[in-house]
Amino acid sequence: MRPALYAFSLVIALLGATPTVQSGFSIQHIATVDGARELAAAPNGDLFVGTSGQDIYIIPHADAAGSAGAPRVFAHFDDSPAAGVAFSDGARCVGTQFAVWRIAYRSGDLRARSAPQKLASVRTSGMARDHVTTSVAAAKGVLYASVGSSCNACRPDVDATRATVGRVAGGMYQVIARNIRNAIALTANENTGSIWAGVAGQDELAAGHPYEIFDDISSHALVADYGWPSCYENHRGSGCGGVAVARVVFPAYATPIGAVFYPQNPAGRYVFPAKFRGGAFVTLHGSWHGPPYVAPAVVFVPMRGDFPATGVDWNDPNKQWTQFVGGYQDDGSQQRIGRPTGITVGPQSDIFLADDATGAIYRIRPK
Repeated sequence: MRPALYAFSLVIALLGATPTVQSGFSIQHIATVDGARELAAAPNGDLFVGTSGQDIYIIPHADAAGSAGAPRVFAHFDDSPAAGVAFSDGARCVGTQFAVWRIAYRSGDLRARSAPQKLASVRTSGMARDHVTTSVAAAKGVLYASVGSSCNACRPDVDATRATVGRVAGGMYQVIARNIRNAIALTANENTGSIWAGVAGQDELAAGHPYEIFDDISSHALVADYGWPSCYENHRGSGCGGVAVARVVFPAYATPIGAVFYPQNPAGRYVFPAKFRGGAFVTLHGSWHGPPYVAPAVVFVPMRGDFPATGVDWNDPNKQWTQFVGGYQDDGSQQRIGRPTGITVGPQSDIFLADDATGAIYRIRPK
């Protein structure tokens, strides 16, 4: 987050402002965790919160009918940000700046029962520069991670893990997508077993470009090449043949930072209406520069399996999605009440949403 944004975030947090959600839903502030980033819900209803610091937190009973428990530190790392959190094969997995970790877990654990085990190293050059978040997600028992580039537009990068998405196995980080600038919104479509990434595109191009992308990496021949920094959007022009073209786009500088697919067959007390089943919720962090400042939001993309219900229109990046949560920003200004980050579905089929500007954790349920 840029320094200019810290000042207004503090003021707004004191005012207790809350974003707005689509009609028919309620949004409730259930906890506060400083620098809240990715989220992962445990089957028993506890909620794990990655952060921009060295700790991951747990919020007990986040999915209860009433109040959630008080947040507490679940595990500490000598590395930051400890932003990425996911479940894989019953264990808690965490992405920090320089590694991916596994923590043994049993239902109801409120603290790590053993020291984190390193699964793989990333950013192997040791250079802490730009795009320092490591996101993690699991699909079909396989753990994946994403590692952003060390710059806005450069090639080659400082090491082979940068600007990639990879499979974590056998003590190694094995690249499955490259030249992908910052695939921070990494998620699994648990309805199909595919692995998707929302990608923050480069700066300093023509106004309104490049569109931000959200794509099924596993639909491409691996290792998929996303063409950064030379190719983007629909990849017309010389030298871009064979480069992966995304299935979903958002406006430039919207900055997708978290995503979750709603279950095709949800169960529990808080099931969303049928139109949401199988679709993707994506958090857009908003732009750090302007004017105009692109507003933060949570958007919904209707899906049919791994295909968006509406195909990409390369002349209009607003056609494939609708706003689900908004009210974060005055139109075109820098006045914001927060910036959404992590998002996940709870075991009762409600949705949890994080905000790194205020630290708020929200719970969204049908009325």
